[in-house]
This record gives sequence, structure tokens and C-alpha cells, in this order.
Amino acid sequence: MGDGWTMRKMWIGAGVAVALGMGFVMLLVVGVYLVAGNGAGGAGGGAKRLAKGSVPAAYQPIVQKWGNLCPAINPALLAAQLYQESGFNPRARSAAAAQGIAQFIPGTWATHGIDGDGDGDRDVWDPADAIPSAASYDCSLASYVKDVPGDPTENMLASYNAGAYAVIKYQGVPPYKETQNYVRVITTLEKSFAAPTGRVDPSEQAAGAIAYAQKKLGTPYLWGGTGTAEQGGRFDCSGLTRAAYESVGIELPRVANDQYNAGPHPGREELLPGDLVFFSDDLTNSRAIRHVGIYVGGGYMIDAPRTGAVIRFDPIDTPDYFGATRVTEDGAKALPTTV
Repeated sequence: MGDGWTMRKMWIGAGVAVALGMGFVMLLVVGVYLVAGNGAGGAGGGAKRLAKGSVPAAYQPIVQKWGNLCPAINPALLAAQLYQESGFNPRARSAAAAQGIAQFIPGTWATHGIDGDGDGDRDVWDPADAIPSAASYDCSLASYVKDVPGDPTENMLASYNAGAYAVIKYQGVPPYKETQNYVRVITTLEKSFAAPTGRVDPSEQAAGAIAYAQKKLGTPYLWGGTGTAEQGGRFDCSGLTRAAYESVGIELPRVANDQYNAGPHPGREELLPGDLVFFSDDLTNSRAIRHVGIYVGGGYMIDAPRTGAVIRFDPIDTPDYFGATRVTEDGAKALPTTV
């Protein structure tokens, strides 16, 4: 954030900026509550497009193409599945012997794996085969349960988790807690991977998160810091944002690149106080995000920037600005604990 040093001195210089900044933030806090109280609508319908950088650039064209294979899926839904299954890690391997970016078990791969890139082989470790295979398998499951009442996508996801027989038997999502949770998680995460098609509702918890962060202004940065007493109440960047939202009852993941998936992604011109703002040296890949702050308005955020610095106001309009997330309680709850 070195490029913002001159701007920051101009804005918070002369020894009075922190006091002025707090008054500024308090006005914004009130504004967030007013906007949240008057909010209506949200992301509309229409074809789903992937949110900026939400899928690593190497896989985005494949997800976009194969996510439109049948009406029961879309690119954002397919991305949400891949993220939950492996965190887009093509070498992922589970204790249950699931393999690759789409986490196929060998028996399922033998039946449903396809040669997605047309190179003559079916390789579960190759995303060019595994991602198309995941889409194809989803569509096969959807065809098995096409006559079952209810939402075809939810029935397909339930089939993926519990088997098509269970969905047919119960004529919809079966009454299994694990399966119902799986359907809820994927359909919620879908919103994080989809580019918004309309106005994104503000978070009512945003004002409280800002209020928490502003109380930490001036606190020295600590790599790995989460604000514990043993750490002297110090934070790193994602430790601060996590604690700020935890103070209003929303539990975020520990690291910044997973926090990006805690809700939909407003554009730069749509930012509201309380949005998380992210920074990366690779603007095509949310998994490469390395910094996060809490937007407070006027082009500024509160963040814990680096070793040797303190929690402070910084500008967000820098070359490494990646994008933003409007945190939602459902979005945060849907995130897997490990990816």
C-alpha cells in the first residue's frame, strides 16, 4: 500500500485525523443502518455469469462453458461445488479416496468420468477432464430425477449427496440432515460465485463491524494476530475483519481469500460501508488474494496493513484492488471450514 502513503497523510495528517476519522465513520455507521432498513430487492434472475476472479483464470472458461450443459446447473453453481469440494485444488485427495478438483471417488469416475478436453484420456487429476465430468454427472443426476416434484437443481444436488433413489423415494430432497445441509450450502455459495444482476442488499451487521474496527485504530499489526489477550489484542488483516464481523454474530473464515466467498460482490461504484475489500497481485484469481480491509466510504477502508504499521485508514483505489464482498450471514455460514 506504499502508493497510498501521500494520500493518507493528506487525509489523516496534522495529528487530528483519527478524531475526525471516527466522526466520519460514525456518520457512515448511521447511514448503513438507514440504507439497510430501506433496502429491497437483490440479485435478479437471468443467466448466471461468474463474478470477477471468483474462479481461477485457468479454470474459468471451462466452468463457464460446462456450467451451461443443462438447465439444472449454471456456471456459478458448478463453481460453488468445486470450491466446496476442493477449493479449486486439482491435487486434492480426501480420506474417503475422493480425488481431484471435483473429488470423484474411483467408482464414480469409472462410470461418469469423461474426456472433457478431447485428448484421448480421462484423467481425474486433470481439471480439463474433471470439471466437464462434474457438470456431466450433475446433468445425468438431474435427468434421473426429472419427474420428481420440486426444484430440479435442488433435487439434482440431493441426488449427488444421497443418491437418485433417495430423491425418487421421498419425491424431493430427502429428510436427511446432511443432504439438506448440502443443498443449502451449495445454493447459498452459488450467490458468491455469480456476478450480481441487480442491486445487492446491504448488510445490517455492517455498521457494527465498522464500529468494532474503528475501536482498534492505532493497534500495532501482528502477523497471524486474531486479537487474543496473549497477542496483546493485535491483528493481521483477515484477523481484524474476522473479529469485526464476529462481534456482530457472523463467523468468517480465517484467511482473506476464503472471506471473499462470504456473500455477493458489489461493483466499485456500488460499495457501501461494511463491505470487505480485497487486494491481490493476480486480479484473475480470488485464491491469490493477500489483503482485506473494511470499507468505510469515501474511497477508504480500515485495515491492518503490514508488520511495523498500525490499524489505520487506507485508500482502496490502488492497482492491486481486486474487488469486494457484501457479507451475508447465510453466505458466511455456507463456507466450508477447510478447503
